[in-house]
Amino acid sequence: MSRESSSTPVIAIAGPTASGKSTLAIEVALQLDGEIINCDSVQVYQEIQVATAKVPLAERKGVPHHLIDFVPPAINYTAVEWAREATKKIEEIEARGRIPLLVGGTGFYLRALRRPLFVSPQTDESLRRRLNRIREQHGAEHLHRVLRRLDRRAAAELYPRDWPRVQRAIEVCLQTGRSILDQKDDRPAAHESARRLRIIALNPPRAELYARINERTEAHFKAGLVDEVRELLSRGVPPESKFASYSIAECPRNQTRSARTATAG
Repeated sequence: MSRESSSTPVIAIAGPTASGKSTLAIEVALQLDGEIINCDSVQVYQEIQVATAKVPLAERKGVPHHLIDFVPPAINYTAVEWAREATKKIEEIEARGRIPLLVGGTGFYLRALRRPLFVSPQTDESLRRRLNRIREQHGAEHLHRVLRRLDRRAAAELYPRDWPRVQRAIEVCLQTGRSILDQKDDRPAAHESARRLRIIALNPPRAELYARINERTEAHFKAGLVDEVRELLSRGVPPESKFASYSIAECPRNQTRSARTATAG
């Protein structure tokens, strides 16, 4: 790390969906000779364009984009993995004498960079599918009762309906034999760039934001969102995977059902 980079801010542009993050980031990157590091948990995924609202290559104005469109859609990519890759990209960009810009709406990613999470075991996809089926059949509170039998301390810390964290606590306990609470002390130190992080949070007026979201949603359907989801499911991507769940949620219920039915037939 050079002396110059040790005092240069690392810029993060955050905000809700359709708040204008990407457009602003490209203009800032052009002015500052910067490169963009994606900080959106669905834009990391390959192949699917409509559901993720990735900026088309032709609209990026030559600004390099990193950590975008590189994870297979069946993989559950974690915040820990993103933070590790983001720090590498920050170092590479600064070594070229350019400014890194973290851009996206996934605040948990930024949190993982600023205050690293403990290193948890790799997701066991088979175990996760089993737990998903249990939750779908018996409800989130049943999962919490399972956790209470396995790890009473962790269960006491988590709300019964907070099923993502409850489920992860079950997975960690079954995979390591240890409570997830015991492993939280194993956090690595934050990368030095975390102290240089400067966050620009966009917050447009609510009425304007909702109008933009409605406009974007209509554009997604016109661009073939339902067909994209249908293709995703037909390729065997599990509906419970993080990315497939997000894509399906973008569709109204009746259109999602028709997409699933078409793939089943």
